[in-house]
Amino acid sequence: MSYVVAVRTLCEFTAKHGDLDLRFTPSPTALEGIEGHATVTSRRPAGYEAELTLSGTHGELTVRGRADGYDAALNRLEEIKTYRGRLESMPDNHRTLHWAQALVYGHLLCQARGLAELNVALVYFDIGSRKETVLTQTHDAQALRAFFDTQCERFLEWAMREAEHRSRRDAALGDLQFPHGTFRSGQRDLAVAVYRAARDGRALMAQAPTGIGKTLATLFPALKACGQGHVERIFFLTAKTPGRALALDAIDSLHRAESDLPLRTLELVARDKACEHPDKSCHGESCPLARGFYDRLAPARETALSSRRLDRETVRRAALAHDVCPYYLAQELTRWCDVVVGDYNYYYDSSALLYSLTRINQWRVAVLVDEAHNMLERGRKMYTAEIEQGAFKAAGKSAPAELKKPLQRLQREWSALNREQTSAYQTRPEVPPRVLSAAQNLIGAVTDHLADAPLSLDDTLLRVFFDAMHFVSLSEQFGEHSVFDVSLRGEGSAGSDRPFSTLCVRNVVPAHFLAARHAAAQATVMFSGTFSPEQFYRDMLGLPDGTAAIDVEGPFRAGQLKIHVAAHVSTRWRDRERSLVPIVDLMARQYADVPGNYLGFLSSFDYLQRIADQMRERHPDVPIWIQAPGMDEAARDAFLARFRTTDRGIGLAVLGGAFSEGVDLVGDQLIGAFVATLGLPQVNDVNEAMRRKMDAKFGSGYDYVYLYPGLQKIVQAAGRVIRTETDVGVLHLIDDRYRRAEVRRLLPGWWALP
Repeated sequence: MSYVVAVRTLCEFTAKHGDLDLRFTPSPTALEGIEGHATVTSRRPAGYEAELTLSGTHGELTVRGRADGYDAALNRLEEIKTYRGRLESMPDNHRTLHWAQALVYGHLLCQARGLAELNVALVYFDIGSRKETVLTQTHDAQALRAFFDTQCERFLEWAMREAEHRSRRDAALGDLQFPHGTFRSGQRDLAVAVYRAARDGRALMAQAPTGIGKTLATLFPALKACGQGHVERIFFLTAKTPGRALALDAIDSLHRAESDLPLRTLELVARDKACEHPDKSCHGESCPLARGFYDRLAPARETALSSRRLDRETVRRAALAHDVCPYYLAQELTRWCDVVVGDYNYYYDSSALLYSLTRINQWRVAVLVDEAHNMLERGRKMYTAEIEQGAFKAAGKSAPAELKKPLQRLQREWSALNREQTSAYQTRPEVPPRVLSAAQNLIGAVTDHLADAPLSLDDTLLRVFFDAMHFVSLSEQFGEHSVFDVSLRGEGSAGSDRPFSTLCVRNVVPAHFLAARHAAAQATVMFSGTFSPEQFYRDMLGLPDGTAAIDVEGPFRAGQLKIHVAAHVSTRWRDRERSLVPIVDLMARQYADVPGNYLGFLSSFDYLQRIADQMRERHPDVPIWIQAPGMDEAARDAFLARFRTTDRGIGLAVLGGAFSEGVDLVGDQLIGAFVATLGLPQVNDVNEAMRRKMDAKFGSGYDYVYLYPGLQKIVQAAGRVIRTETDVGVLHLIDDRYRRAEVRRLLPGWWALP
């Protein structure tokens, strides 16, 4: 039984020790790391070999990876590391890990080339100064072999156990049966398409109606493909907490059907939810769960992996039993789990953990993206950065002396930009070079300062500098996929002597960034109840050429949902006041005719409150409860509990908010919905700038910015009513524009529109 491991994974398992130390030192971005490596190799003479693919064996273990470079003239293998700050401040356990990687690569090269001796070098490249520091050791092949053998022996027992687990897992998945015996209508079609995508190494867009069981219909075939060796592991990604719960429940149903199923499923949760000591910093001098983290990691890992469902609480118990951080234990466990359930950002963000591990280990992964219509806005947010001048001015007052000058330089360039503004909001074709240069200079100064005094800046200052780093990173990747805009606000406005402004690198088309993530996966499956029009999502999400598409016919029929269009009402901004009475009267009349639970969706919290006030005034006998801004998880649960514990009333919510999707109210828990809006985003300066960008790129600016996103929200909200094949209900679409052909063609085909 064999096992394959990447050099980096091997060394992180065998050579890491000591504290977890995450004191803030601005590390290079992934792009800066790539560029730093390219800069170093470009300085090397002709004949220098970069990116050498190497592999070797030790018993049943195969170790593989790419060495950064080899200079035959110097007989020197180089392991290149990029960094910011002072090299002497690097923790010893980091340097030990780097040497371990370099020496393992050294052995693999000696073995491949038949070398008797080799110079092994760590090349540290300072992103700020562009200078190299080269640390060199000379070893004979025998010594490198001995080091390699030692690392492999430390890992071998674990590797064999993992290989055994993988073998048992694949055999069990090969025999796995669908847990519910038969598929729902449409569920089989979706499952077949997902299996083929995983088998063939393709991307898939799947539009499938709410209520057919998309979670299990994607997980089950992906697991079958895993059992047959087409993929190695599965990432199930969601936009919201309820999506994670549904995925874990689906896996539980497989375990109930096959009690001995050897499948490890890990739930990743946000750091602020997993942190045990939010008042402490992530290093051994502050947090007891960071002190000696890597020395206690092995037994904590053993304890955790004795469970098959590694949800938040299971990981927490294992971590605290061994005095290690639950959040970072979960991150370590991602290497050893078969299914990982987490937020989109764990794979698609610029510093995504799962994406990084996939590339390093050359994993063949199936990425399942739940409610993938959300990826558009989430992708934009991941790759948008803004900085506020007022925050940087305030930071200048409390900043250490050596940071005041670079902060002042940034303020000068920023204020000069403000003086060029001819309106309160303005876009520019590029990020002004002088502003970008000043921001880059500030980051360099902060880096140098923190290298000497890593704990000297308070959270407010750190937040400002984090914002600056994100802004600079995206400015350096600026292109036709984004807009740069300046918004004057604060102490003044356009023409003021002292205006403040916000600078924003605003992503419009996330496809540019997401495409690389799709390319790294063996298969990407994006599925949603609202994935139409298809070309719009292809353009926005960067799916590769050859992406398959399926529109699954669901089990629902027109007779289940009675639809009314209130074409006598306009919910446009100018007509809001006149719309209040007709809307509340319509709601009250429907409630009187068929008492039960209803959801009403409005376009904003202000509109919602005005509707609620009118309802209480005109129809005090109709029970209502409302969504409030900023509801926490407990408040959201209480809002939904009203539907499950009472049989009468109308819950009022904001379209596109927490209750528009991912809410499962079956049977009599919800018998109808009112949608008093067309869902179109507000016409404002930002959206108009995005529309112009879309017009230039795709020729469909209005549809891409306003119409398609608006109608997607409508379909999602209406989908709360019919959840099963036996549900029946009513839907009121309240706006005269629902009579328009361009609107009606974007609504589900099974709806019987009047």
